[in-house]
Amino acid sequence: MDLRALRQFIHLSQTLHYGKTSEAMHVSPSTLSRSIARLEDELGSTLFERDNRTVVLTQAGRQFREFAEATLTHWQDLKHRLKNNPVELTGQIRLYCTVTATYSFMSILLTEFRKSFPNIEVQLETGDGAQAVQKVMDDEADIAVAPLPDQLPNPLLFKSLVKTPLEFIAPAEEGPVNALLEQTPVTWGQVPFVMSEFGLTRKRLDQWFRSQSLKPNIYAQVAGHEAIVAMVGLGFGVGVVPRLVIENSPLENKIRVLDVEKPLQPFDVGVCVLNRRLQDPLVNAFWKTASTISLKETS
Repeated sequence: MDLRALRQFIHLSQTLHYGKTSEAMHVSPSTLSRSIARLEDELGSTLFERDNRTVVLTQAGRQFREFAEATLTHWQDLKHRLKNNPVELTGQIRLYCTVTATYSFMSILLTEFRKSFPNIEVQLETGDGAQAVQKVMDDEADIAVAPLPDQLPNPLLFKSLVKTPLEFIAPAEEGPVNALLEQTPVTWGQVPFVMSEFGLTRKRLDQWFRSQSLKPNIYAQVAGHEAIVAMVGLGFGVGVVPRLVIENSPLENKIRVLDVEKPLQPFDVGVCVLNRRLQDPLVNAFWKTASTISLKETS
């Protein structure tokens, strides 16, 4: 049994797809199959049930994944503990955040992290913030930037970085949407909305409509706050996004912020991590760096 085989097994247990894992791990499908077969021979147990269409992790596979993850974590820990200087920490961590986060506070955080740990490679993936918590829960990212959920899952730890209001936005240019908004009172059930597909923003906006016994007129459902700003700026409807997104958007002059009754609960944006992943010295180093950062709240 070698560490490379353990890494291949863990990746395959996440993707359940030989092609994807072989490509990601830079080995051929046949090499990957032989590696898994050797592990199964050594263990005397089947780790995956597979046919021409599906790959399923067995009960033995789930138990072995716990062992494999713990073994790799302990191996990393041992290597780093044998080096007295923390600057010598080497390896890779996986971060997930929105494009807006990379434009704003992540540059501050990453700059501080690189000063202290220049030999740690950062693999940064950007995407919809609504997926951030799940990325960490599914072990597709070591640390993610996310708004604090109404209910934080038990395995997760959260470190707040900045608080930002949720704003209703409308097109800056005159048009059908603004004509509806000029009515007194505004008939919100008729105003077209560009909404997040899912996530905390969508949840807060759905609650806002329910509190007024209204059914939203949904023009479009999109992934990511940046897409909402773009579509609102083009005149397609009204949207809701964090003020942090507006302040860092190149389309800020294409939209305007609306004053509404019953404003939405602000976002508390921070970094989240699985508690057990803090055993990894690299992840722990980033977490400690984040804990030293103090950012100005958006107002």
